[in-house]
Amino acid sequence: MAVVVALVVLVPLGWMWAGSLMPASYSVADMGTPDYGGGPSGDHAMHGMAGMAGPSVDALREPPGPADVDITLVARGGRVTLPSGRVIEGFTLNGTTPGPEIRAVQGQMVQVRLVNENVAEGVTLHWHGYDVPAGDDGVAGVTQDAVPIGGSFVYRFRADQAGTYWYHSHQAADPQVRGGLFGALVVTPTEGPADIGGPGDTGDVTAVTHVYQGRRTVNGLEGDVPAAGAPGTRVRVRLVNTDNGPVQAWVGGAPYRLVAIDGHDVNAPTPTTDALSVTAGARADLEVDLPADGAGVRVEIGGASAVTFGRPLPVTPRPARDLDPMHYGAPAALAFNPDTATRHFDYVIGRRPGFVDGTPGLFWTVNGRMWPDVPMYVVRTGDVVRMHIDNPSGELHPMHLHGHHAVVLARDGVPATGSPWWVDSLDAQDGHTYDIAFVADNPGLWMDHCHNLTHPAEGLMAHLMYEGVTTPYRVGGDSHNDPE
Repeated sequence: MAVVVALVVLVPLGWMWAGSLMPASYSVADMGTPDYGGGPSGDHAMHGMAGMAGPSVDALREPPGPADVDITLVARGGRVTLPSGRVIEGFTLNGTTPGPEIRAVQGQMVQVRLVNENVAEGVTLHWHGYDVPAGDDGVAGVTQDAVPIGGSFVYRFRADQAGTYWYHSHQAADPQVRGGLFGALVVTPTEGPADIGGPGDTGDVTAVTHVYQGRRTVNGLEGDVPAAGAPGTRVRVRLVNTDNGPVQAWVGGAPYRLVAIDGHDVNAPTPTTDALSVTAGARADLEVDLPADGAGVRVEIGGASAVTFGRPLPVTPRPARDLDPMHYGAPAALAFNPDTATRHFDYVIGRRPGFVDGTPGLFWTVNGRMWPDVPMYVVRTGDVVRMHIDNPSGELHPMHLHGHHAVVLARDGVPATGSPWWVDSLDAQDGHTYDIAFVADNPGLWMDHCHNLTHPAEGLMAHLMYEGVTTPYRVGGDSHNDPE
C-alpha cells in the first residue's frame, strides 16, 4: 500500500516536473498557445517561426543615417557612488545612476550607441513606453542578443511622441534595473516653452524616483531636491517611477494639474490637491503655478523625498483623497472606435503551485496556464484590439505592453468618464477588472508583462505577436539571453 501511495503521488509529480523542463535555448515566437481573439488565423494553425513567413524583427528598424541626437552610453558594474554620496554595489551608464537624461525635440532622429564595458550578464536598452520600431525594443532574446562585454549595439528611432519616458536594461532586468541601469527620456513638443525660469516659460524638471537598497531617491538624491522655478511662473515636474511598486505623489503649498500620464496629454486637466498613485514603470507630469510671493511648494514623492520650489516648507501630510484617472479631466474623441474591435483577448492573472523549468514553486499564471504555456496573442496590422484584464491574484500588478499605448475603457465594468486615459503601464489592482483597447499599428513581437520585475521571472509574462513576424533571437543559448 505504501508503494502504491508513493507512486500515486510521485508519478504525477515526476510527469509535471519533466513536462516543465525548457530547452537550453528557445524562441519565444514558438512558445505558448496561439490566441487569435476571435479574429482570422490564416491558413495555418501554427504561429511564430515554425508556421509563418514574414519580416524578421531585424527588418523592422530605422535605416542607418544621420541623427539629430547622438549619444553613447557605456554600461559598467561595480561599486557606485550615488549623487547623494552613498556607495552601493550596482551599475552605471556613463558613470552615473540614473543614467544621462536623453532629451529630444519631437520629430528628431535619436541614435544611442550602447557599449558594455564590464557587465558580465550582458546588457540591452529598452525604451519604456516609447513605441519604437520592433527591432529597437531592446529585449534580449526577442529583438536582439544581449550586448556582451566589449560589444555594442546602436538603437535608432524617430522621436514622434512628445512626453516623458524612460529607458532601462531588459537583460536580467530585475537585478540590473534595481542596481541602476536606467535613465529618463524626454521628448519636448516642436512648439511650446521648455526652459526653466524665463518670463512666461514653463519650468521643466525631471524627477526620476528609485529605491536603492531600501532608500528612496529622486535623481539619485535623498530627501529634498531643490529645483529652479521663478515665483509666479508655471513649472512641470516629470515624475518617473523606476521601481517595482507604486509610489504616491502629492503637492504641498499649491494645487496642481495632472497634465500627462505615460507620455499622453490629459484633456482639460483641472486643479486638484488629491494624492496620485504612479505605478511601477509609469510616468506622471504635474504642473504647478508657483506663488508670486515666493512661498514654498513641495512635490512630495513617496513621503521620503520631495522636489522643492521657493522658500522652505515643512513636509506636507498625504491628502486623504486619491485622484482617479478614470474620472479626471474631460472626455475627448478617440481616433478609433473600440466597439469595432476585431480581436478580443482575456488576460486573467492567477497563481498556483507547480514546476517551471524543473523548479517547484508558487508561480503566476495567465488564463490559468503557467509559463511557457501562456497565450500568444496574435494580431494583424490594423486590428482594433480589446483586452479584458482580470486580477484576482491577491497582489497588485503594473501591466506593461511594449510597443503600444492602450486606452482604459472601464474598470469593474464601469465606463471611464474623464479624459481618455492612455497607458503603457497599467496599475491593475487586486480584485479589479479593466477593459482596455488599442490599435495594432506597430508590427513586431512584443512583451506584455508585469513590471514588478520579480514577477515575469515567476511566469507573469505573455507576448503580442503580429502575424508573419519572426525573430532570429533565442532565450538562453550561447548569447545567454535572459530578458527578465
